[in-house]
Amino acid sequence: MNTPDNKITVPVPVQGTPEATGQLDDLLALMARLRRDCPWDQKQTNHSLIPYAIEEAYELGEAVQGDDDEDIKGELGDVLLQVVFHCQMYAEQGRFDMNDVITTLQEKLIRRHPHVFEAETLTDDAAVKVRWDEIKAEEQQTREARGKPKRRLDNTKAGSALMQAQDVQKQASKLGFDWEGVSGAFDKLDEEIAELKHELTDNSTTAVGYDISKANIREIEKELGDCMFALVNVARKLNLDAETATLTCVHKFKSRFGYIEEQLALASKQLEDSDLTGMEALWEQAKQHERSS
Repeated sequence: MNTPDNKITVPVPVQGTPEATGQLDDLLALMARLRRDCPWDQKQTNHSLIPYAIEEAYELGEAVQGDDDEDIKGELGDVLLQVVFHCQMYAEQGRFDMNDVITTLQEKLIRRHPHVFEAETLTDDAAVKVRWDEIKAEEQQTREARGKPKRRLDNTKAGSALMQAQDVQKQASKLGFDWEGVSGAFDKLDEEIAELKHELTDNSTTAVGYDISKANIREIEKELGDCMFALVNVARKLNLDAETATLTCVHKFKSRFGYIEEQLALASKQLEDSDLTGMEALWEQAKQHERSS
């Protein structure tokens, strides 16, 4: 935590077996202990935690929808863990700590609510939104003064990778960076898939496919990302939402796999007792069941 002379101090790890006290300082000390003694926690970086932060935010949303207090408390705790984890690592790097994060948040909330903390009078939520946007514009000017210029695609909506991909393409399209029809998007998708296959072909192949153990994983990751970005573009050109389409597919997959599990249970079997051929046959039955229902 910060000391009066504003030096950043990494939290001291808790000793022995800690108790759950509900106090923030004790949580920070617990996180420091995990970073010191847990191999998995030691291995993490701020970048490696990004998928977990996104996942926890989605799980919190599901918990709120479910309206179960225990689930909500658990998921709020998981979101808080991400904040504490990041703060611990940034403190280790000597950049900032939890005090700085909380102070920055407090300053922002006070600054963005002049109708609460100052003499301004705003009569409804619409007026609050207008003033909020004005203050954000002033904050952007401050960022630009710090050497952080605003670029045309900086307003991309936060969200999943699919949501961001579709929105950034939409913004670029408004600026004239787009194909006229869907055919160009399909051509780009074919091009990106070919590049991914080429990257894989450059590596050894086995009887069952590609041997990625010898591959340049980062390059394959980039090419795979290009393919997914291009497919999102196809969805956009078809006026479809890529996130919704993917979630529909996930729901369909889970439903069909659940059908397989149910049918195996009726035969007194478990998934582990079945082979791929048997599961594929049940998969086709699940598809037929969908069509008839």
